[in-house]
Amino acid sequence: MSETEGRSSASGDEGEAKEAGARRAGEADEAPTRRSHALERLEPILLVAVGGFTGAVCRHAVSVALPGGFPWGTLAVNVAGSFALGVLLFEAKLADRLSAETRLVLGTGFLSSFTTYSTFAVQTAALSPTLAVANVAANYALGFAAVLAGRAVVRSLANPEVAR
Repeated sequence: MSETEGRSSASGDEGEAKEAGARRAGEADEAPTRRSHALERLEPILLVAVGGFTGAVCRHAVSVALPGGFPWGTLAVNVAGSFALGVLLFEAKLADRLSAETRLVLGTGFLSSFTTYSTFAVQTAALSPTLAVANVAANYALGFAAVLAGRAVVRSLANPEVAR
């Protein structure tokens, strides 16, 4: 190898080393961005998980606290959850004071675990025909009434011109 080739090879190696260093520096700058993007994507999942855990624990506590024979606990959580969801959804429509994160924790997380259709269906199937009809009627009638009550509460608390 000639002296000129050696010099150009050395300067070429130097240039490659500088490029590699610049790439590593750029990658280091991108790493926090990628990490923060991953955290932003993970945040809604964590919010739903925390709300879901809390809702499931509360549902279990209500079911244990109320007497057996008739699924009073499931009826209670479904009606209370319907009321709360009515408040939450109409609050978003009429007042819009709660953040999207709060709605995610409460609506998608807590209330979806607090209320339960599957337990309602299984418990209803285990009842006598007369009690099963009463349970279905109670869950649906009281659930819809609770949503309407939630809407009425939000309307009464919202600005008069918004509530119309």
